Amino acid sequence: MAAAPPPSHAFGSSSGLPTTGGQRVPVLLPMPFAGPFDYKAPASMALQPGDIVTVPLGNRRETGVVWDASSTLPPDLARPPSGKTVADNRLRAVADRLELPPLNAELRRFVDWVAAYTLSPPGMVLAMTLRLHMKGAAPTPATGWVAQPVAPAELRITPARQKVLTLMQDDTPRTTTDIASAAGVSAGVVKGLADAGALRPVLLEPERPFAQPDPMHQPPVLEGAQQEAATALRQSVQNRCFSVTLLEGVTGSGKTEIYLEAIAACLEQGQQALILLPEIALSAQWMDRFARRFGVRPAVWHSEIGQKARRLTWLGAADGSARVVVGARSALFLPFCNPGLIIVDEEHESLFKQEEGVIYNARDMAVVRGRLAGFPVVVVSATPSLETLANAEAGRYQRLVLPTRHGGASLPQTHLLDMREAPPPRGLFLSPKLVEDIAETLAREEQAMLFLNRRGYAPLTLCRTCGHRMECPHCTAWLVEHRNRHVLTCHYCDHTEPMPPVCPSCKSEHSLTAIGPGIERITEEARQLFPDARILVMSSDTLGGPAATAEAVAKIARREVDLIIGTQIVAKGWHFPHLTLVGIVDADLGLGGADLRAGERTIQLLHQVAGRAGRASAPGRVILQSFSPEHPVMQALLSGNFDAFMEQEAEQRRPGFWPPYGRLAALIISADTPQAADEAAAQFGRMAPYGEGIQVLGPAPAPLAVLRGRHRRRLLLRTWRNIAVQPILHRWLGMVQLSRHVRVEVDIDPVSFL
Repeated sequence: MAAAPPPSHAFGSSSGLPTTGGQRVPVLLPMPFAGPFDYKAPASMALQPGDIVTVPLGNRRETGVVWDASSTLPPDLARPPSGKTVADNRLRAVADRLELPPLNAELRRFVDWVAAYTLSPPGMVLAMTLRLHMKGAAPTPATGWVAQPVAPAELRITPARQKVLTLMQDDTPRTTTDIASAAGVSAGVVKGLADAGALRPVLLEPERPFAQPDPMHQPPVLEGAQQEAATALRQSVQNRCFSVTLLEGVTGSGKTEIYLEAIAACLEQGQQALILLPEIALSAQWMDRFARRFGVRPAVWHSEIGQKARRLTWLGAADGSARVVVGARSALFLPFCNPGLIIVDEEHESLFKQEEGVIYNARDMAVVRGRLAGFPVVVVSATPSLETLANAEAGRYQRLVLPTRHGGASLPQTHLLDMREAPPPRGLFLSPKLVEDIAETLAREEQAMLFLNRRGYAPLTLCRTCGHRMECPHCTAWLVEHRNRHVLTCHYCDHTEPMPPVCPSCKSEHSLTAIGPGIERITEEARQLFPDARILVMSSDTLGGPAATAEAVAKIARREVDLIIGTQIVAKGWHFPHLTLVGIVDADLGLGGADLRAGERTIQLLHQVAGRAGRASAPGRVILQSFSPEHPVMQALLSGNFDAFMEQEAEQRRPGFWPPYGRLAALIISADTPQAADEAAAQFGRMAPYGEGIQVLGPAPAPLAVLRGRHRRRLLLRTWRNIAVQPILHRWLGMVQLSRHVRVEVDIDPVSFL
């Protein structure tokens, strides 16, 4: 729950915001408080909403934003009033206004909306916009040097000095470092010339790291359905009003090239575009496509870029010099000064959902930002989520469909292998039929892929003597063996320990055995079966970041790889023209458990993986190893009828008003002890809301009942679609008094049910 504010402040409650100094102003801080604090604006400081300021908080100074005095939120999202008004004479004064671009009204409304919808402190949403690296003033112009028109008469000329003077004859301002590097001299030579009066200082232009993309650089040749879709997207951008369009197309249909035309239309109108990708570290081919189309690379925003790059991108978004930004979900909170388009690529991906801190779905919040600011949003997928399909069916979203692959390539043929009838040899995991097909593919000098969405060597290690299972001491999860590193790891809390030489329970030696396959085990088997094949493993354990991923993709494109073995990373839209065979080792993985979306997620993932095959002239094949070939997901993959499966999925959810035909919110109660978690969960259960169209399920232990040492209980609030859950949750949360050791996490529209 949000912390209480310091007693010398008040949450914003003033009736109007001053434009002259000496009056009360609300300031929102990027901290988990329930609202802005009121401060006094000095008489010399005329503050406006959006100004970035520093203010005293306790005995330190913090950076915040002058906020709006009144809310524009709809009634069902408005928060109950909190806090007391502090007298003017007790208010502390704003310390300073920073020389940074202010946050515009559209972004401030968006921050308020996201906070209210997700039941998060607005300051924590602001923190995603006002990152720590933005604290302080904007960068000042650097000092450079130009040559004096006439050198001082007493200047002593040495060979090194002559090199500098010759270089500087073009009157181009340069920094000391640039001059020394270009002339091949030391920085001391440059400083000596400056001290002697031969060079004079000048202020350099601010750094402009973003080259401007050219919408006419290399337009594609589009025909038929592609041209119609591109024209429709261009028109939606030119209309300059809010709309949402689903761009749906089979894998390899050219969806990226088509939505790049919408970006071109946005650039032609002088506006900015944002492209959200589920995993920016995997965007090597996407960046190359963008550069071919527009002549330059876009600005990039994700967690792995350095602080300087983040600062420059933030400022570039705010001043408009960053015309196109591609980023992970957090890029949604950049302060664009003139946004005209958001693209959400692979919109079905669960990675767009942030599961910690402010819990939000970037796909859905992108639609909200487009609606608040009045510009179009395009969501893109070969396997759209049921939520998006329902919005298209209801007419809330437009829908553009590309039914065929680009360039005449055909969709791959899919084959099911019933592992009950054709099992692999004992202790192995690849069926003889799949092994034979891989061998034939490699003999034709084509590339093959094996897919298993499980990291490590084995998901479970147990003792053959006593049956002891190696479990995480902090989570209700098995430890995964990583044989390459000789460790056992929990993939939920990252606890790691060495592989023990004896069973921790019965002390038997050489009794611990690996159960089930992980990608390392499949790689070991493949190396034995295909000793001459050049094998590349693609997983988060082997690819350390964007550079390593780009190099791996380049090796595949150069045909330096025969067999690719990968986890879900290989499903991310790669174009490998020489890949003709995809083998899915365990197609049933992910279908078990009580996850509402298990079937939907599995068919999306496997469909995307299968789509890597046969994307050029050579036909592709997909082989699914399954112990449940009769399962609807397997039959849908076999027939290629994704739409029919999703219609069946929709029919199963409608009667119980499960999402997207109803609303869902999860309460996760966690505590240090199981007793405290049970007691708090029971309190919420006793106070559970009720009424027509409202149902509460639980409390019950969460599927992951212990996570990072905290015991977890879960309740689910389910309502009809026309009932807003936020007012219900506000009342419900206010009825329960919790001890300081208990935490409640609210997840609106949950994607994960762990």
